[in-house]
Amino acid sequence: MINKDAEVLIEVKNLKKYFPVHKGFFKRTTQNVQAVDDISFAIKRGETLGLVGESGCGKSTTGRTIIRLYEPTSGEIIYKGTEIGRLSQKELKPYRKKIQMIFQDPYASLNARMTVGDIIGEPLDIHELASGKERLEKIHQLLHDVGLNPDHATRYPHEFSGGQRQRIGIARALAVEPDFIICDEPISALDVSIQAQVVNMLEDLQRERNITYLFIAHDLSMVKHISDRIGVMYLGKMVELGPADDLYNSPQHPYTQALLSAVPVPDPNISKNSKRIILTGDVPSPMNPPSGCRFRTRCQYAMDICKEQEPEFVEIAPGRMCACHLHKK
Repeated sequence: MINKDAEVLIEVKNLKKYFPVHKGFFKRTTQNVQAVDDISFAIKRGETLGLVGESGCGKSTTGRTIIRLYEPTSGEIIYKGTEIGRLSQKELKPYRKKIQMIFQDPYASLNARMTVGDIIGEPLDIHELASGKERLEKIHQLLHDVGLNPDHATRYPHEFSGGQRQRIGIARALAVEPDFIICDEPISALDVSIQAQVVNMLEDLQRERNITYLFIAHDLSMVKHISDRIGVMYLGKMVELGPADDLYNSPQHPYTQALLSAVPVPDPNISKNSKRIILTGDVPSPMNPPSGCRFRTRCQYAMDICKEQEPEFVEIAPGRMCACHLHKK
């Protein structure tokens, strides 16, 4: 359980990330893909914020922009009171130790030509944290911490299963002792039998090291299990944010209600009485999003104001944020 008095570790204010679309011989920019469009949230130390939504809603782009793999178009990324969104790469280097990322594809994110020991040891070399015998001991300890053996250090990524490769990626992220880790769908490429093991390991590491997570995923049941709070994104916008239990038990945005209605319930009596909300139509293009509320083209409650005016992302109850005209005060 997150300490309510804990400090805010990372804060995102009005973050935007647009990707230009070039056309013609001279590669002129004609449109922008509005992957992330003006979202704001904060995460406290030791907290896990889950980020969910359909594919293409901007979840992964949000994570990659926070860690500066993508440069933000506008907005602020504040780490422990310091705005890091506009720092040069040289100025950013000290913060690279404190903010790490676990990638979705555990094979593509590992260098196939490097041994596991060198993969995990590379961050130690870059930040000059350990060398020689101390470096080797730290690599072995990190392997042990993620459930692998020290003798795995001499092997290559292709010699491991998907779950083991993801553990190697987690060990690499832990090597520099970060405060904040962005988990970009870290279990979606794994077998169901392995997913729970990896999630439980992440929770254990969080308790032991007081790590803060941004957990990006599309498995809503798993997100509820690991998250203290959950944010829901649709077409580059944050539409709802609140405590995990509150959001699951009483979703306020029509999009959140539709997502949760699709989650399988293991109890046949509850499942029999639950009603599935089917969204009609396709997700609009992020190059040309609808006017007003972006969800209105698929919303069963759409009103005239939804077409004319974009709903504000406001607090509708203590700790609950929502962007919907149904909750307009």
